[in-house]
Amino acid sequence: FLQVFLVEKAGRRSLFLAGLMGMLISAVAMTVGLVLLTQFTWMSYVSMVAIFLFVIFFEVGPGPIPWFIVAELFSQGPRPAAIAVAGFCNWACNFIVGMCFQYIADLCGPYVFVIFAALLLVFFLFAYFKVPETKGKSFEEIAAVFRRKKLRAKAMTELEDLRGSEKA
Repeated sequence: FLQVFLVEKAGRRSLFLAGLMGMLISAVAMTVGLVLLTQFTWMSYVSMVAIFLFVIFFEVGPGPIPWFIVAELFSQGPRPAAIAVAGFCNWACNFIVGMCFQYIADLCGPYVFVIFAALLLVFFLFAYFKVPETKGKSFEEIAAVFRRKKLRAKAMTELEDLRGSEKA
């Protein structure tokens, strides 16, 4: 309920990035808590707080925000298909994590959340460099942002090609 108001105030991209970074820090804290649990009994409280924070940060960012962004990145025609693909990817990844977590935990021991932290870092970097802010923008404005990035990349490639032919 709170997310509906928060997303309009803070913006989708910033909440998504904050959620990913909070989850990353929580995953590291869970790892530290699990590794040091045998030496310090109070580390169980650190692990519990980290789990609660992980869930809170998920609910602030990576839980709801992708649904907003997917709906806003596509025009009316391809939007249903894009949402269907996003939903499938979401539930397929949830299924894979749910089915494999116990085996990975048995294999990695207390370091199991390092894998999640690494993935969260990759997701954060991808979102930081590739995902635009969609708050208050029309589909046409969002599409223009992607076109500018594509044209900039193409211009840089052509410029590098020209520099390469000058050397020859």
